[in-house]
Amino acid sequence: MTILDRYLIRIYVKVLLVSFLSLAGLYIVIDFSCNFDEFLTYSRRYAGGLAMVVADYYGPRLLWFFDRTAGLLAMGAAAFALTWLQRTNELTALFAAGVSSARVARPLVAASVAVALLASANREVGLPQVRGRLARNAQDWLGEAARKCTPKYDIRSDILIAGKATIAKERQILEPLFRLPPELSAWGRQIAADTATYEPATGDRPAGYRLRGVRQPADVARLPSAALGNDRVLLSPRDTPWLAADECFVVSVVTFEQLTVGGAWRRYLSTYELITGLRRQTLEPGADVRITLHSRLIQPLLDVALVLLGVPLVLGRAGRSFLALAVLGGGLVAAVLITVMVCHGLGANYGLRSAVRAAWLPLLLFGPPAYVAARGMWD
Repeated sequence: MTILDRYLIRIYVKVLLVSFLSLAGLYIVIDFSCNFDEFLTYSRRYAGGLAMVVADYYGPRLLWFFDRTAGLLAMGAAAFALTWLQRTNELTALFAAGVSSARVARPLVAASVAVALLASANREVGLPQVRGRLARNAQDWLGEAARKCTPKYDIRSDILIAGKATIAKERQILEPLFRLPPELSAWGRQIAADTATYEPATGDRPAGYRLRGVRQPADVARLPSAALGNDRVLLSPRDTPWLAADECFVVSVVTFEQLTVGGAWRRYLSTYELITGLRRQTLEPGADVRITLHSRLIQPLLDVALVLLGVPLVLGRAGRSFLALAVLGGGLVAAVLITVMVCHGLGANYGLRSAVRAAWLPLLLFGPPAYVAARGMWD
């Protein structure tokens, strides 16, 4: 690194941190003021008081906020660094010394690529670790309130899992109703019980739901376990020692989060979980899942394309005011975000026929202009 590189990157990092802390702080202040009563109630049950509640609640949301604003922050930091050089006439001095615009932009573009990679690592490692806390809001932070249960088909067994409500803390479904396919007609058309608790796979026990207080079928203790092919799906207390007389176990790939969060839970899965879920048929291969998967691959490139569009915009308009450049940059960011939302919405509803096409279309629309703009600057 030369002195110029270090100087520009120092400005870039300062602007990036100040922008992120300012935007995140504004979000936290507004959200905290709206939910102060709830946090005050929770603080009586936390060992660290109100400060620990705020840290526990907003810590994961800072990762979410960075994921949502990484592209904007990268472009804004690069544009502000160049604007600062213009206002202090340092950019004019650099050009007079024979330093090209491409040489000035190079460390800023490299720093923006690093931010895009950091955001990608956050999506793959950070968000999946805290997705359980992101699924809860301030009104039900402890997971004790009853929430709506989103019915979900198990794509392996074709069992429809539904219920009256869910309790996140206990990972429990109240008044569950599992509708069975014709292949499992020996157990009747459905299973009704008082509660169903999700249990992950442990040892020789598969993942699924333990239903307690089974009312239908009435003779569940006499029924043998049922299977689809070589895999047991319905476990009965008749031949399963760890089940009580009024219990049964339904083997399922549908996790509890899918029933409580709905489609939003897919955003917090890592790329590895998405790929393995599609291969092992633990995820329904719908358009929204494929859009999410391909968007993970495209998002870093789209963030860099946004920077490559913004940097020449600043360098080519050295005489314009900071306010005019801010308006142009904001319009560019809005255009990218709106395009992404429209394409993903059309893809999820099969408006573009292919989910892959819907995911890649924003990059195909903004990638070539970014290349042309950057190539002109480099030339």
